[in-house]
Order: sequence, then C-alpha cells, then structure tokens
Amino acid sequence: MKNRHIEQLRRKMRDFHRHHAWRLDGGLYIPHEYPQDEAGKLSWWDDVGFVLNGRRVLVFWRHPRCVYRDAIEAQAMAEVPEPGVPSTFEKFLAGQEPGTKHWRMVGRSRKKVVGEAMPQSSDEWQGFYDAVSKRQGELERTGIDLDVVPSLRVGWCPTATTVDLVAPIEIRSEADIRVLAALARRLLKRETTIADEWPGYCYGREAWEEEQRGEAGLTAS
Repeated sequence: MKNRHIEQLRRKMRDFHRHHAWRLDGGLYIPHEYPQDEAGKLSWWDDVGFVLNGRRVLVFWRHPRCVYRDAIEAQAMAEVPEPGVPSTFEKFLAGQEPGTKHWRMVGRSRKKVVGEAMPQSSDEWQGFYDAVSKRQGELERTGIDLDVVPSLRVGWCPTATTVDLVAPIEIRSEADIRVLAALARRLLKRETTIADEWPGYCYGREAWEEEQRGEAGLTAS
C-alpha cells in the first residue's frame, strides 16, 4: 500500500522541478569549485545534485573523518561548562544588547540600515570559547573513542530528495564529484549497497591519529 504523504511529496517535487530552472553542468548541480592547490589535501564534505525520475536529488556527503571531527567538537563543547549568564547572541536576538548598524546611502541625503553586526562577546563567553577551542585541540591530538561506519540516510521535502551519505572517498576535483553523484544514484536505485561498497570499513582513533601525523608532516615540510 502506497504512503499518501510520500506520494504527495513526490508530486510536489516533480512540480517544483518542472517550474523552476536549475543550473546543471553535464546533468549535475555542482555548487563548489576545486582549486588545483587543494588536490593533495584531505577532503571533508561536499554537496552535489542531479535529477532522478523527474525529481531533484540533493546529496550531502561527509567523509568519516568529518563525522569524527564533528564529534570531537561536540565533546569539547560538552566538557566545558557554560557561563551562568546569557550569551551576547541571546541578548542580541532578544533586543537587549544592540549591535553595530551598517548603513547605505539612498539618494543624496538619505541612508538606510542594510545590516547589523553582533556586538563583541562578553569576557565570560569569550573565556568559554577559548576554553572550548583549547579542549578541542587537545582532543584532536589524542583522538576519542568513536567508530564511524559508512551510512546512508534518505529524506524527502517538497523540493527534492535528500541524501545524507557518509562514505570513505576523497572529493578533490570535478571528476571526483561526478563519481560521488554516480554512486549516490546507484545507491538510490538499489543497484548497490553500503555493505557492498565498503564491507567491514570502520574509521576510528587509529585512522584519525595516522591522518593527523600525515597532516603535521605536510605542514612541517
């Protein structure tokens, strides 16, 4: 039995794609550029889009090392206690602390506000951010107890199918992003699976430490 909600979303996706132009390059939506000087570096995340069955597909890819680093950042944030006062951002949103207004001239004698910069963080919160940064650096050097495996999560919205893909591949060029798009297409069409592509793969502390040593060696040279 078909899911009425999913079928309705699919109709909305087709209608959206039919009535809104999409800039494609060889059948792909490629939002980023790939400079030559990035060719030898580790890659972390990327996005790409394509059309499948008259509907748009947006692929959000992360390497397992990116998931690992995000977990390190989250652990550092969790380990450092927050100040017992509202943050500058919270005060700014509540209108309790004004920001710096940016003006633009309109005509010869009038001007209007075109933006507002958030005020500088208080000493308490600046100290918190510094402590988090310090703790994150420590955890990046030692690693954490975490194993990241490849994964695929598919979602739907009124404009596109979304694919959150964690996969141990490197995206350093337009050719690589096209390989990623082809892989995502095959996964969606069930022509392959995560288990078939990376049987038994796991990214953990050992892999993180090895890559950190490699990055440090490149920086030193």
